Amino acid sequence: MAEGAAFDGVSDQDLLARHVDGDPDAFGEIVRRHRDRLWAVALRTLGDREEASDAVQDALVSAYRAAHTFRGQSAVTTWLHRITVNACLDRARKAASRKTSPVDDTERLEQLLEPHESASAPAERNDLHRQLIEALGTLPPDQRAALVLVDMQGYPVAEAARVLDVPTGTVKSRCARGRARLLPLLTHLRPEKAGDGKESGDGRNRAQGTSVPPAAGPTDAGPSDSAAVKGGGGRA
Repeated sequence: MAEGAAFDGVSDQDLLARHVDGDPDAFGEIVRRHRDRLWAVALRTLGDREEASDAVQDALVSAYRAAHTFRGQSAVTTWLHRITVNACLDRARKAASRKTSPVDDTERLEQLLEPHESASAPAERNDLHRQLIEALGTLPPDQRAALVLVDMQGYPVAEAARVLDVPTGTVKSRCARGRARLLPLLTHLRPEKAGDGKESGDGRNRAQGTSVPPAAGPTDAGPSDSAAVKGGGGRA
């Protein structure tokens, strides 16, 4: 039987309810469905594979323990992303208080490139990825999280606001400030488009010339050695 086939047609909310009622496999299915997106958000927020892995693990443990507090006022995926972003911001603030930055080390930056990307992607893509992570690492954690959700993960501003638990105006403000800080760091990456301001005219969440390249989506590879969450059914 294919992984998760036993839960075909079961909604995330029903799975969470089953978990609260004692089903030992329900939370594992939730993890299976959402771990790749959570990992992508964590990696792009923190810029460090080990920190991102730990943040996702922290978030899933928190979600496992707090499942009984879920009241259905938002989608389960929104709830999970909010917990994950908060775990990332906590780690980013702790790193900042230690005056360390994971994106300052070239060797560790190389680790951000997935193995399949490093082997098959053009050198230009790898270089852009590296410079993008470096640039994001210069932003305050709150601005970085907003940009990751809106510009890289493609969330509408209203949904990002629910994930971050802040007003939509705050998300817009953080994105605008973050883009303004990224502008001098990223404009050289696309010099051939410097005069073409209409190419992304439908970018509802982007400022002209300052948008962050989109993420690869939910197929982004997660950490291979994350510890299993109790009832999590596999890597987080």
